[in-house]
Parts: sequence; C-alpha cells; structure tokens
Amino acid sequence: MSTEPTTDSQGGCECGAVRYEVAGPLRRVVYCHCQQCRRTSGHYVAATACLPGHLNLVNDDGLRWYRSSAIAERGFCGVCGSSIFWRPDHGEYMGIMAGTLDTPTGLTSREHIHVDDASDYYTIDDGLPQLPQEHGKLWEKDGV
Repeated sequence: MSTEPTTDSQGGCECGAVRYEVAGPLRRVVYCHCQQCRRTSGHYVAATACLPGHLNLVNDDGLRWYRSSAIAERGFCGVCGSSIFWRPDHGEYMGIMAGTLDTPTGLTSREHIHVDDASDYYTIDDGLPQLPQEHGKLWEKDGV
C-alpha cells in the first residue's frame, strides 16, 4: 500500500462539463458521515483534498456552488449533478470527492469522521480510525 502523496491527478464530473487537474499532493481519503455529506451524495462521502493553488479548473462550464453551511460551500455540476468539491471558507484546502478522480488514483484511506452522525443502514468495519467529529486539520501532507 502506497504511503506517498498522490500528485498530478485529473478528474471531473460524469458528463465532462467540469474537468480539473491537481498539480500537487492529495491528502489520503477521509470518509465523512455527516448528514450534509450523506444528503448531497446519497451516501457517506469519500474525499481527498489539495491546496487551493494546486487545483486548476480545465473546464468549469457546468460548475455551480451551493452554500451548504455557515463554514463552507459545495461545488457540483449543474448539468449532470455530480458532487465534486467541498470548499471551506478558511481557504486552507479544497476538498475533492475521491470518486471524481480519474483512475488509477494511487490514494489510500485515512479515517472516518462524524461517525456519530452515520446512518443506521450500514456498518463501519474496515479497521480505520472512527472519530465522532471532524479530526483536526483535514489538510495535511501526512503521507501515511
């Protein structure tokens, strides 16, 4: 299992109206079980992140932003509905839905957050750390 940060990745929405490139490391995948993530994705979210300056929008014709809370907004495709980004107001990182990355991603998973808000139709049994709330900084060049 690779422990090095993934670099130079590409991704986008289902229909192609949003395409992006990341020229830098991606954080390991964090699974978020909060109600907002579940409602905007249809399940819990698997997300990575990058530094904002490392993200380049190649095509943003379909990109729309939705203010989902007092601290962040979510980027999605207005054409096909794909959930793509989570952008916190502090601007320290840009969350990227891991499923929007072209494969192979080279990513590994790190932890589950907001497990106290998880739904009742699934169990979390993959052995990763399970945190009741958000874990510290969600952008770290952790490499582990």
